[in-house]
Amino acid sequence: VFAESNLKVTGVDFLKSQNTRQHHTDGYNIKNLVVRRGQAFLVQISFSRELRAADKLSLRFGIGENPVKIKGSLLSLRPEREDFNGWKISVVKKSGNECLLSVTSSPYAAVGKYNLHVKTGTNIYKPENGVIYLLFNPWCEDDVVYMANEEQRKEYVLNDTGYIYVGSANNIYDRPWNYGQFEEFVLDACMYLLEKSKLSLTDRRDPASVSRAMSALVNANDDNGVLLGNWSGNYISGTSPMDWIGSVTILQKYYKTKKPVRYGQCWVFAGVLNTVMRCLGVPCRCVSTFDAAHDTEGNLRVDVYLNERGEKLNSLSFDSVWNFHVWNDAWMKRTDLPEGFNGWQAIDSTPQEQSQGLFQCGPCPVKAVREGDVYLPYDGKFVYAEVNADRVYWKVVKVNGKEKYFKLGTETQSIGKNISTKAVGQNRRVDITREYKYPEGSREERMSMQRAYSFIRPSGMIPRSGYASTIETANASAQIVVPKESVSKTGLHLEITNTEALHPGNPLEMAITVKTSTPGNWTIDLTGSCQLQYYTGNVQANLGTIKETIKLEGTSEMQVPLKIAPDAYMKTLSSLEGEVLILVTAIAEVKETNEKLTKETSMRFEYPPITVQMPETAKLYNDFTCALIFKNKLNVTLENCKLLVEGLGIFKMTTFDQGDIMPGRIMKSEIICTPTRLGDKKIVAKLISNQIKGISAEKAITITE
Repeated sequence: VFAESNLKVTGVDFLKSQNTRQHHTDGYNIKNLVVRRGQAFLVQISFSRELRAADKLSLRFGIGENPVKIKGSLLSLRPEREDFNGWKISVVKKSGNECLLSVTSSPYAAVGKYNLHVKTGTNIYKPENGVIYLLFNPWCEDDVVYMANEEQRKEYVLNDTGYIYVGSANNIYDRPWNYGQFEEFVLDACMYLLEKSKLSLTDRRDPASVSRAMSALVNANDDNGVLLGNWSGNYISGTSPMDWIGSVTILQKYYKTKKPVRYGQCWVFAGVLNTVMRCLGVPCRCVSTFDAAHDTEGNLRVDVYLNERGEKLNSLSFDSVWNFHVWNDAWMKRTDLPEGFNGWQAIDSTPQEQSQGLFQCGPCPVKAVREGDVYLPYDGKFVYAEVNADRVYWKVVKVNGKEKYFKLGTETQSIGKNISTKAVGQNRRVDITREYKYPEGSREERMSMQRAYSFIRPSGMIPRSGYASTIETANASAQIVVPKESVSKTGLHLEITNTEALHPGNPLEMAITVKTSTPGNWTIDLTGSCQLQYYTGNVQANLGTIKETIKLEGTSEMQVPLKIAPDAYMKTLSSLEGEVLILVTAIAEVKETNEKLTKETSMRFEYPPITVQMPETAKLYNDFTCALIFKNKLNVTLENCKLLVEGLGIFKMTTFDQGDIMPGRIMKSEIICTPTRLGDKKIVAKLISNQIKGISAEKAITITE
C-alpha cells in the first residue's frame, strides 16, 4: 500500500517549441527553455501513477548559488496557491499519469537563470536541462519594460541586425552591424555578466539597475568586462575597432576566455551593449550624436585652440568634440524617479568618465536631458553636456616667447547635431534630435537651459588649456547668464565644401566661401587649414594652409580654393590604423570691425562600392552561392586587403585575405552559404586595407521552408 502511494516524477517536458513561440524567444540558439517574466508557460510532468487530491506537489525555482526561501531566491510553488513574490501555478489538465501545469512568474521577478526541481512528498526530481532562463518582457503590460507597439518591439527587441550611424554631421553614413542576440553563447555571455555584476536579487528585477551594471561591464575598465577601449591607433596586439562587423564574435570570445576582448571604440561598445540589452529583453537602440562634446570639467564648454596658421592643436585641450559619438537608449518605466521620466533612457558603455567610482553611464532619462533636469540619476549633467555644450575657439599666439590666447568666437548651436538612430521596421536613418533637445532658439530651449545651468554653474570665460591661467572670474556663479550669439555688423558667414569627390589618391579639392550681407566695404583676412583627424577630434596630420586677404562689398561672396596634393596625405593615410576624416578650419577676421568668425567642417573620403550578388530567396538547409565583387576605381593600390563576411543564420563570420588590389583591378570572392534559420536574413561584407578602412555592403535574402 505504501509503495503504491509514494508519488514519483518520471519526466518533465518543457514544451519548448510551444512556449518559446508564445514568449517570442524561439530565436535563441540554446538547449534550455527561455521565457519572459509575467507570462504563463506550460510544463508537462509525468508521474509514476495518477495524481490525487491528497498528493503534495510543488515546483521549486531556485536562483543563484544556494537558493533559500527567506532571501526570496528559492520559490516553492504549489498548484492553485498564489505564492509570495507574485508567482503562481495551476493545473491545466490531468490525463492518466500526466499532468499539464501552467506557471506564471511575477512581472517583477529577478531576471536570470532558475533551476527547476519538482518535489513530491519527500522525493525531489531534477530534470535534465532543468535550468530556465527568465528575461524581461516588453509584451507584458505589468513589466516596467512594457512597450505597447508591436512594430517597435520587433525592431528594438527582436531585430538582430541594424545600422550604426557614423561619419560627420554633414556626411552621415550607415555602418551595418550584426547584433546577433540569438546566436550561440550570447545569452550565456549575458547571464555571465549578470552574475559578474554582483547585483542583488532586488536590483535584478529593475532594468535601471541592470542597464547601469551592463554599461559598466561592456567596457573592461574596473571589472574585466567585455571590451578594451583603444584610441591610440596601434592595434597590433588585438583586432582594430574598424575590423568588427557585429557583436557576436566579441561576446563569444569573451564568454570562452572570460578576458576582455581587444579592441573597441564607441560604436563597438554601443553595438555590444545593444546586443546585451536586447538579449536580456530590454528594448534598446543605438544612438549617434554628431559633434558630441566630451567635456571633462562639466562646465558646458569645449575649448578649441588654433595656431596662427588656423591649425587645430591637440596638446592644449583637455576636452574635445568628437565627430560622432554612439551610445544607447534603453526603454523602461523609471519607478525610482518622479512622474514624467519614463520611456527612453540614455546608457553609455564607452569608458569616458567615472560615475560613482566606475566607468558607467546612465540610465539618464532622455526627457530629463530635454527639460534640463540634469540632477536626476544617473549622469544627467554628463549627457546634457554631450549634446548642449558651447564650442569656444581660441587663437594661440606667441608674444615674446609667451603664449597668449585670443578669443575667436563662441558657437552655441554647433554641439549635439543630427542625433540619429535606425528607423523602426525600415533600413533608414531617423533623426531623434527633438527627443533630446527643444528647437534651437525656442522659448522651451531657453527655459530648459536656464534650468540646466542652475545645476551645472559654468565657469567664467577663461581659456582652460594646460598652459593658460586657471584664475576664475570673481563671483562667476552669482549671476547665471545663458550665452547669446552676438549680432554681426557685416553679416559675415563662412561655408566649407569640397568641389571634387574626395577619393583617396586624388588631390583633395575644397573651397572656403566667405559671404557678407550688409552695406559697406569689407577687408577680410582669411586663414584656412586642412588636417587629418580621428573621429575623436584628435589631429593626426597637418596637410596644408592658406592665407589670403579678400575685399567684399555689401551682399557678396567669394570662393577661395584649398587644394591638397595626393603626396601630402597618402603616406599618412596608409600608416594610420583608424578611419580618418578631413578637417578644414577657416578663420575670417574683418579689419574694419575687428569681427572674427571661425568655422570647421569634417568630411570623409569617398570609396568605390562592394557589390553583393545572391538569390532573393533560398530554402532552409539548401546551400546557395553569394558573390562579393569590388572594383578598385581609385588610382592607388589598396594594400593588405581583407574581406570580412558574416550572415546571421546563413554564414559564420569569416575573414578572407585578398592581398593587394591594383588600380582598375576587380576582386571577386564566392562563398557558399547554408541557411539554418527561417525568415529575412542578410549578408554583411566589409573591405579593409591600409588605405581605406570602411567599405561596407549588405544584401538581404528570405529563407523559406
